[in-house]
Amino acid sequence: MVTGNMLLLIFIASLILLFILILKFNVEPFISLIAVSIVAAIFIGFPIKEIPGIITTGFGNTLTGVGILIGLGVIFGSLLGASGAIEKIAEAVLKGFGVKKSAAGLSLTGVIVSIPVFFDAAFVILSGLIKSLSRKTGISVITFVTALGLGLIVSHSMIPPTPGPLVVAENTGSDLGLFIIYAIICAIPATLIGGYIYGSFIGKKIQRFVDEKEVAADNSEVTASNRKEISTSLSFGILALPIVLILFNTVSSLWLEEGTLRTILSFIGDKNIALFISVIVALIILRPYINVPYTQLYEEALNSAGMIILVTGAGGAFGAVINKSGIGDYLIDTMIGLSIPVLLLAFLFSQLLRASLGSSTVALVTTSSIMGPMVMELGTSPILLGLAICAGAIGLSLPNDSGFWVVNRFGKLTIPETIKAWSIGGFVAGLSALAMVYILSLFSGVLPGL
Repeated sequence: MVTGNMLLLIFIASLILLFILILKFNVEPFISLIAVSIVAAIFIGFPIKEIPGIITTGFGNTLTGVGILIGLGVIFGSLLGASGAIEKIAEAVLKGFGVKKSAAGLSLTGVIVSIPVFFDAAFVILSGLIKSLSRKTGISVITFVTALGLGLIVSHSMIPPTPGPLVVAENTGSDLGLFIIYAIICAIPATLIGGYIYGSFIGKKIQRFVDEKEVAADNSEVTASNRKEISTSLSFGILALPIVLILFNTVSSLWLEEGTLRTILSFIGDKNIALFISVIVALIILRPYINVPYTQLYEEALNSAGMIILVTGAGGAFGAVINKSGIGDYLIDTMIGLSIPVLLLAFLFSQLLRASLGSSTVALVTTSSIMGPMVMELGTSPILLGLAICAGAIGLSLPNDSGFWVVNRFGKLTIPETIKAWSIGGFVAGLSALAMVYILSLFSGVLPGL
């Protein structure tokens, strides 16, 4: 099996091949991802008989986390859209932040939601707002995809009790309460710079709006005169239901001792169970506000979910091949010997692992496991080191990341648009978070914990 620089070369070449297949030859992303996974595995040097197992395991493991979630999420979104709830929520965001700052409002909403809710689940639940806000404001869809996606991923990568940042705080020996406070201080500017400012910039460069044919075919566009009008409070209540249920799991794991109550809350708060319960509740409560046959909604939702699930799983298969190659260990070994400032080194470790392994959580756990025990030797604050690691896990999401395909499919973007809005936008947000970490470092010895 190849190692060293050749391993890195194969990784880069596989990404180039993937883009050529999709962009130049218009091969369906699912087929392209599986093909590139096989080719990369062969060139890396895996035994031929093991390659199918690596790919299918990566595909299956990815869908274990998001397969049911995507199916239920699409149905849930369809119910919210057909009832007019998405429209009401969009109107409330516009009223609260105004047209010009509506993207900022969506981005900050993402920050809040993604603290208790995993990124994939949160993006699926909130993605219906993108099209509605774009149509109402005349602002490019790209702006709102960037705003929502980066608001969610910044929070997901930086603020406990999300699992990745929680492990980072533990591995660096940071005070959890202070870590959360400083993480929020870093996350909000990073979100506004990456999600709102960069999102507005890239949205002006890529002027794409909701297709009128799509509007006409969309169940969410049934006029109020043809159905009973839903209230704003009920709209927010239904949208918040899965988020609140998922929060039960977080609360029970942090503050409740083992017992029946904790078991029940953990079960209800499982993201798949929470969304299933929310779909059932929506089916019952939203019925008076929907004048489209449920069978039609199911058919359209599941047709949409099918390809999303296939592409997401294939992205996980590609990520599994790269992950198993050992490229993460190689990158770490290479960089340890370089004379790089500690906080920047932590950021780069995490950033490179995020790009190569396709998972912010894996990047956070791996980097903090290596650098956390060295915090005393490195001579820096545990909290600052942890925050630098978290900042690195925000950006450079590539096609080996299932989140890349969730944003691509639910945001209805092309591959180039996804890279410009999501991948590059995430890098901008990550750098902004790192800049905030360095600003905080100026107050070491003054602020508590630093």
